[in-house]
Amino acid sequence: MFKTLDDGIYVAPQISVAHVADAKALGVTLIINNRPDDEAPDQTPGAEIEAAAVAASMDYIAIPITHSGFSEPQVKAMVDALESTDGPVLAYCRSGTRSTNLWALAMASLGGHPAVLIETAGKAGYDISSLLPLMDILRSRA
Repeated sequence: MFKTLDDGIYVAPQISVAHVADAKALGVTLIINNRPDDEAPDQTPGAEIEAAAVAASMDYIAIPITHSGFSEPQVKAMVDALESTDGPVLAYCRSGTRSTNLWALAMASLGGHPAVLIETAGKAGYDISSLLPLMDILRSRA
């Protein structure tokens, strides 16, 4: 269920409370929720995932991304979240796509090369090539 983007980050579609234990077993220290609550009636509420993460001695942060797109504060929040932990991270949303996109934008803003980020995401099954212009802009500011 979890897809590896690099040594420090996994992405996934919507997780359940039971998946928190799976993440813990992988050494995950931070769960990032990129899905707004109430997006679908069958999703596990973020508060339940947060409670399970805290009970498992893991950190949790919500950076919800709606279908309207990404903002600079969301990219900055993702950078801050990724830099806040020394262990692996699990980011999730409905399909893993928004989490992968936000990861790529955050990494580009830290100087990551867009071609490498596109290749990395592609190996996990995510096509982020449409983000190339935005990644180029973010990288140029790094």
